[in-house]
Amino acid sequence: MDSINIEETLVLPAEMDSLSQVEKLIDSQAQMLNMNDEVYGKYMLSVVECVNNAIVHGCKLDKTKHVTITYHIDIEHITISVEDEGQGFDPDSLPDPTLEDNIERECGRGVFLMRHLSDDLEFENGGRKVTMTFNLK
Repeated sequence: MDSINIEETLVLPAEMDSLSQVEKLIDSQAQMLNMNDEVYGKYMLSVVECVNNAIVHGCKLDKTKHVTITYHIDIEHITISVEDEGQGFDPDSLPDPTLEDNIERECGRGVFLMRHLSDDLEFENGGRKVTMTFNLK
C-alpha cells in the first residue's frame, strides 16, 4: 500500500454497548492496514480507554448524549479524536497513578495509559476532546 488517506466520523450513544462498535472499528482498521501487534495493542487499549472515559466520566452514562469519534489514516499515522458532550476536565490535575497513595485506586489510569501508549496526545475543548496519534511505521 503506497498511499492512503481516509477520514471518517462516527457518532455513538454514550452507553457501554458502544464500546463493541469501537473495538470492531479498530479491528477492521488494523486488518486493512496490516497493523503490527505492538501498534494494535497500544491503539486498541488507548482508544477503548478514551471512549470509556468519555462515556462514563464525560457523559455520565447519559444515553441522550453522544461520543463523536473522528479518525484520519495516512500511510504513516492514524490520528483519532474522541469528543464527548460532558463538562470537560483538567488533565493536568489528575493524580499520578504510579504514586504509592494512588496505586490501589480503581480509576485514574486511563489518561496515564493514553499518554504513554500514544505517540502524541492532545486535550482540547476543556478536556472534552482528546486527540491521539499513533505511528504506523
